[in-house]
Amino acid sequence: MTDKTILVVEDNPMNLELVSDILEAQGYRVIQAAEGRQALELARERMPELILMDIQLPEMDGLEVTRLLKNDPATRDLKIVALTAHAMRGDEERVREAGCSGYIAKPINTRDFVKLIASYLEDRHVD
Repeated sequence: MTDKTILVVEDNPMNLELVSDILEAQGYRVIQAAEGRQALELARERMPELILMDIQLPEMDGLEVTRLLKNDPATRDLKIVALTAHAMRGDEERVREAGCSGYIAKPINTRDFVKLIASYLEDRHVD
């Protein structure tokens, strides 16, 4: 069992449930948000060890949420990893410019996903 909390920001209910189930099975505490404003509130209230941020969200996209969190002294040190179906040239650069520590492409490989999450939480992820 781990004491790590992960905020999963995902507007697709099936993806949100899949990612949450995988993380909870590994012993992580999971907080869920389906849109950007909710993600901002939960990040500020709960200060999770990691945020998995979908990029395409209704109203406010994940890059904007990331920029707002990174520009706020209270939340700037939160680790944010993009979790997105965007796999076009230049997308990873935009994700990193917004302040994300990394990038996980969807659909996720469930075996690799668990290892990737652990590597981000332990600051040993290398691209």
